[in-house]
Amino acid sequence: MHPAHAILAGLFFPDKGVSPNAQDIFELYVLIFVMALVVFIGVQGSLIWFLLKFKARRGRVAAQIHGNTRLEIGWTVGAAVVLVFITVVTFIKLPGIKDPAKSDIDAQGNPVAANALFAATDQPAPPKGATLHIVVDGQQYVWRFQYPQQGDKVVYSYEEMVVPVGMTVTLDITSDDVAHSWWVPALGGKADAIPGYVNKSWFKVTKPGTYFGQCAELCGRNHANMYARVQAVPFNQYQAWYDRQAAAIKAARDAGAKQRAELNKQQQQPTQQTQTP
Repeated sequence: MHPAHAILAGLFFPDKGVSPNAQDIFELYVLIFVMALVVFIGVQGSLIWFLLKFKARRGRVAAQIHGNTRLEIGWTVGAAVVLVFITVVTFIKLPGIKDPAKSDIDAQGNPVAANALFAATDQPAPPKGATLHIVVDGQQYVWRFQYPQQGDKVVYSYEEMVVPVGMTVTLDITSDDVAHSWWVPALGGKADAIPGYVNKSWFKVTKPGTYFGQCAELCGRNHANMYARVQAVPFNQYQAWYDRQAAAIKAARDAGAKQRAELNKQQQQPTQQTQTP
């Protein structure tokens, strides 16, 4: 999907997810859509049938009907059954949407079993496995991604997030300035980025690829250009990228520190004045 079209997701449905939570959202959406479509067709079909069958004709006198108890009870019970079914299915799906899944790999990239989803009232840590915790910071008009430190290595990136395939990624989502909204359709639902607050989300990419998203909250004049991109790669490629990024950031900081030191040294030297005869 082109990044400019990411915000549209599918034509009628959300994107089929490559993350378990996104797939649960897709399945729940399709189920509710099909049920709503059946009800819509039933109601509109009955209305059209009655309009044609009982349309006004010359000489016919309309029957005066004051109610049908059995019919009224039937459509009330039917609507209640539909609502109860949707509620039950939603609560069955909700833990898989909200709670992080177990990683398929550990912190060294070795495969582990991944077959558990734990339910909770808030977002718990992924059960019994490694996780990659990334801070997503919305800024006018770019996303900043802060990665956990490995020793003395500091890594962050802008616009593109790089993650290992098979590892659960947990997100702390916030904003520096105004309200933004983090959304990569293939990887789950939207999560608002609000100044002073931290919202949580997660995903686990199951196959390599590039997944596009865009800020989904009108945040200013360049909102339409606030893209996001998640690059999912094998663990060894992720680690190589992490090391390169850490080295580049360290080199830039060292160069900046050297320039500041030279500038301070120049400012501290006494000014030499030349006298003309």
